[in-house]
Amino acid sequence: MIVKGFIDVSFVDWDGHIVSVIWTPGCNFRCPFCFNRSLVLNPDSLPSISEEYVIDFLRKNRSFLDGLCITGGEPTLQPDLDEFCSKVKMLGLKVKLDSNGSNPGILRRLILNGLVDFIALDIKAPLDFESYRRSTGIQSEDIVDKVVESINLLMSSNIDYEFRTTIVPNLHGEVDVERICKAIRGARKYVLQAYNPRDPIDPAFKEVKPPSKSFMLQLAEIASKYVEKVSVRGLS
Repeated sequence: MIVKGFIDVSFVDWDGHIVSVIWTPGCNFRCPFCFNRSLVLNPDSLPSISEEYVIDFLRKNRSFLDGLCITGGEPTLQPDLDEFCSKVKMLGLKVKLDSNGSNPGILRRLILNGLVDFIALDIKAPLDFESYRRSTGIQSEDIVDKVVESINLLMSSNIDYEFRTTIVPNLHGEVDVERICKAIRGARKYVLQAYNPRDPIDPAFKEVKPPSKSFMLQLAEIASKYVEKVSVRGLS
């Protein structure tokens, strides 16, 4: 397992849980607003943390840790993700996976084999090709179909999950959020995350201001008509 970032203890990456967090390199999306610029575009420039170090830390601290959050990049691109999750589960710890939903077959396998306990799936835009192209830089129309398949997989499974969208003011408005929420009608949880222009892949997005609190709450009100629970994160 290739690891390019590690936080030993986090109270904010999995609601109600104390976890360690790892970042895996590489992504098949090129979201212009993504703040993990180096992790996506130039992961070799970042130092690696050995898998052995991570597992050893988890083993030594499993008495107070609830689990591990695996994020990226896109973790489902890692060929030994299943094996790594199995090692974490063997320690008696839970696993949370962050994913863009582009590899539903891998998500299905992880769920069926009991290797993940929670999946946070990013919905980058309304679920049509042009909207997704603008928000992710994808050039293949079948990617949206795969994201929809992943959404349906989570909603029909017994695994705990959340859907989430990073709200970028020049990409997402009321209509976009309503379209997303209509597509996930009845979902357990939907999270609206406020954009933070830290170090975006597209430098032009450095000039995009974060959404206001009032705008985020307005979007949450719209979303609440369609999903069971709505949360807002990242408000200053």
